[in-house]
Amino acid sequence: MKLRTALVSVLAIALFAWFLSHADMAAVWRHVRTARIEMLVVAFVFVFVTYWTRAIRWQHLLAPVGKTRFRTAFRTTVIGFAALGLLPARAGDLLRPYLLARQEGLSPTATFATVIMERVLDLVAVLALLAVFVWGFADARTLPANLLGPITVSASIAAAAAAALLILMWVLASHPERIARLVLAAGRVLPSRVAERLADFARVFSSGFAAARHPRSVLLATLWSFPIWLAIAIEAWAVTIGFGIDMPFSGTFLLQALLVIGVAVPTPGAVGSYHEAYRFGVTTFFGAENDQAVAAAIVLHAISFVPVSLLGILYMAQDGLSIGRLTTMTGEAREKEMPHTDEVPILRPSRR
Repeated sequence: MKLRTALVSVLAIALFAWFLSHADMAAVWRHVRTARIEMLVVAFVFVFVTYWTRAIRWQHLLAPVGKTRFRTAFRTTVIGFAALGLLPARAGDLLRPYLLARQEGLSPTATFATVIMERVLDLVAVLALLAVFVWGFADARTLPANLLGPITVSASIAAAAAAALLILMWVLASHPERIARLVLAAGRVLPSRVAERLADFARVFSSGFAAARHPRSVLLATLWSFPIWLAIAIEAWAVTIGFGIDMPFSGTFLLQALLVIGVAVPTPGAVGSYHEAYRFGVTTFFGAENDQAVAAAIVLHAISFVPVSLLGILYMAQDGLSIGRLTTMTGEAREKEMPHTDEVPILRPSRR
């Protein structure tokens, strides 16, 4: 774990250094000082709209698993996203469902599965909005002509991948007992106790996709995914316009697809990767100057991550949760939400 933390920290420093490598910091500061404050305020407001709507969507996904209060869903959502920037190895993705399961008396494994469902629905919403831009707004007037073809092909491939994920989610939701039997059968090469535990994990994890068996729950969760990503789009668009970069609102759907890739890089708080994804997007597709893009990226990242981190720290303090306690709870979450892979023997190749 310490080695992983060191490696991702080095990666974050390297990416951020690359991001700044061709920037004139005096010019960057000038762009920051002259940014339109009212647009930055709009972005700040929509940060909180994003987490408000995330909590509502999570309640719909959790409804088949058990009843939850909005206050609990919102607070644990904020703490979880704050922990993504404060702790290594994307610990917030484990802490958020674990904290809610403890407070609402739900199965930690099933609750964790709803977070996986969130990720699938996020991907579907991002790709749907990207498709709206590519097939509805993208032309030689909005994008460089030589990039239209590659972007269209990439969007089509990504849409197919999202459809495959939705099908897999439905299979897991529809046949939890069958999934457990398949895992148990495949686990015959393992000790029986380990195979049984893996099968039990598969069954409980699949049951966490229960919302997919309830048309109303999955429909509502899917519909709420679009306000979430429209709020994120407004946040990015407001900052971009605030720095004088000429990007149509629909162009944000392309930009946020790039930002999703940046956030997927496991650096603490997406430092470096998020910045570079934004800089690349607005300079490549929307003609922004490099220093202008660097300034906007720094401010957008701060608006996106600092408020939720501060609010998360406040909620942690109110609940008596220190960083050390959260680290311990992350280990507990791995024990309860994940199978015990340390008990599975490593199959080494034969030396014969």
